[in-house]
Amino acid sequence: MNPVVIDAAKLSAMLGSATPPVLVDVRPQSAFEREHLPGAKNNCVFEIAFLDRMPQVAPDRGVPVCVYGECTGSEESLMAAEKLCRNGYAQVFELRCGIEDWIKEGFTVEQTLADPTPPAPIPDGSIPIDLKESRIRWTGRNLLNKHEGELALKSGHLVFDHGTLKGGEFVIDMHSVRSTDLAGDPLHDVLIRHLIDHDFFDVEKYPEARFVINSAVPLPGAHAGAPGLEIHGMLTLKDVTAPVVFAATHGFTDEGKAAAQASFPIDRTKWNVKYGSGRLFRNLGMHLVNDQIDLQLRIVTA
Repeated sequence: MNPVVIDAAKLSAMLGSATPPVLVDVRPQSAFEREHLPGAKNNCVFEIAFLDRMPQVAPDRGVPVCVYGECTGSEESLMAAEKLCRNGYAQVFELRCGIEDWIKEGFTVEQTLADPTPPAPIPDGSIPIDLKESRIRWTGRNLLNKHEGELALKSGHLVFDHGTLKGGEFVIDMHSVRSTDLAGDPLHDVLIRHLIDHDFFDVEKYPEARFVINSAVPLPGAHAGAPGLEIHGMLTLKDVTAPVVFAATHGFTDEGKAAAQASFPIDRTKWNVKYGSGRLFRNLGMHLVNDQIDLQLRIVTA
């Protein structure tokens, strides 16, 4: 059977009846503890164990169950209701409007925590990055194969104006380059010697690379989990400085740390990294290497 969508008034009447439904808040625990419908049990639908926990939440699959989430535009209750119907629950109701409309309609809520954790401070000014949590991954390819690896950041900071990213700078330790797909393979050191010598990055002469953020432009219509900023900056590599533009997904952790991730390509030949480029050499054969390097950037503030 399909779940039955109900509104706040209908749910209130059902809860006051002789056979009230088991009320399940399917949001994360932190949201449940902040506020929830009276008598609700918490079982976060975003966790793999959601269905495994349901026998403790509602042991009898024949009794009515009503699930709810945050609001009309958030689909966690729909996802939970569909899961329960597929797993044999006979009477599944969904408060599609969520706790937001429940409160708007004047119905009461409860708190699990008597003193909820205060919100984390909004980042402001220059904040250093966490060098252990922040990293760069790279992927280089030729026609049929690829190598992947990592680079470490030597230093860096982000600049905020009351939570809005305004700038920043990262220094990349080029000596730290390593290959993850060849870890433990004798060919690992062969590849790394190739990358750090004159053929590619000439690390002895150019031990650092630097990226400076000039601006961060909000992308229209962005939502959590999707790219929300267009980053404009300048990358200096082998003493060549050229512009780089990419989209980044960003946000703040529960502790108030700023975090961002991005995946984007660069054309290495713009920075005088020429080895194996089909644009610059002819008849390369097996020595052809794609001009494009794919970078994955993860930045977390300290």
